Amino acid sequence: MIRLDLAPRPVRAGAAGAGVFGALLLAGCSTGAADAGTQDAGSSSDAGATSAEGPYADGTYTAEGTYNTPESVEQITVTLTLQDDVVTDVEVSGDPQRPESERYQSQFIGGIADEVVGRNIDDLSVDRVAGSSLTSGGFNAAVEEIKAEAAA
Repeated sequence: MIRLDLAPRPVRAGAAGAGVFGALLLAGCSTGAADAGTQDAGSSSDAGATSAEGPYADGTYTAEGTYNTPESVEQITVTLTLQDDVVTDVEVSGDPQRPESERYQSQFIGGIADEVVGRNIDDLSVDRVAGSSLTSGGFNAAVEEIKAEAAA
């Protein structure tokens, strides 16, 4: 009988334990769409803060943001109205390239006002809105452009 046990059991068990530990460590470091499904809509994060933090000039600002889907790169246009650094109005429009993107953008557009109107622009960092998580990446990118433009 030929035995193919190339490594003693303690080494294999240790290697398996190290692999599990490494996977858990990497899972704790992940960001983006994978996390978006586990976070509340409209939750904010200081990680996205920029040096262009308030005060911001009152007015209406428009910027475009892009985001990647598995099939395409999508773009949305975001218009925010600011008064005393608070969002008083938001409009989002898109030109989806794929039917699935059209559905998610529509859901996002239908729910974004409830998440951002009445909030300080520095507190905006949406993750998932009305079931749409990827669209929020384009929205957050557009908000960063608006913050830079509106910085007084």
